Amino acid sequence: MEQVKVLNTCISPFGMRVLIGLEEKGVKYEYQEEVLFNKSDLLLQMNPVYKKVPVLIHNGQPICESLIILQYIDETWDSKQFLPSKPYDRALARFWADFIDKRVFDTVIRLLKSEDKVLEEAKHDMLESFQFLEGTLKEMSAGGSLAFFSGSNFGFLDIAFIPYACWFHALETIGNFKIPFESKYPLLDAWVKKCMERDSVKKALASPDRVLEYALQMRRRSLNA
Repeated sequence: MEQVKVLNTCISPFGMRVLIGLEEKGVKYEYQEEVLFNKSDLLLQMNPVYKKVPVLIHNGQPICESLIILQYIDETWDSKQFLPSKPYDRALARFWADFIDKRVFDTVIRLLKSEDKVLEEAKHDMLESFQFLEGTLKEMSAGGSLAFFSGSNFGFLDIAFIPYACWFHALETIGNFKIPFESKYPLLDAWVKKCMERDSVKKALASPDRVLEYALQMRRRSLNA
């Protein structure tokens, strides 16, 4: 019998990717919630290099790092494909997923942990990243006529980015600003709403209030260090 287990922390956008991927494929799995500052022996055993979530354990074998896990899920269960069929389109999806991990995540961390000038710079960089993604969505969705980054199908890049949607409230609250989705990023605005209709996304994403609570704790810990 196939055994699938996920080690995760519920507010992790990286872990949410894994849950969405499994839900989209219809894979049954066991979930283990990890406490970031009191990691389980199983987590340390399954990911001794980075010692962090998420980890997918498939028949006793660990797979680490969310984008690698997502590709593993795509290749292992073939009920639907996340990555496009054409090599160039696959490379493009991977490039922008890497952009999200490097640029978007970096600005999230800087915004949560900084004040004054550094905070303002982080907000500027975040909005610039959203502008890039707005343009990318326009190109990949036939000018916005299709729903997703993968066109008419909910795919790899959609799964990579949509977990950040439940972090927007925390970022706006801590940064004391409003992300101008409707006025400057209308395609992203429509895309988020479309993604949020999916059962997999509803099930995987943490509540914005829970994310805000965690983000405020993280901010206090960082500023008081």
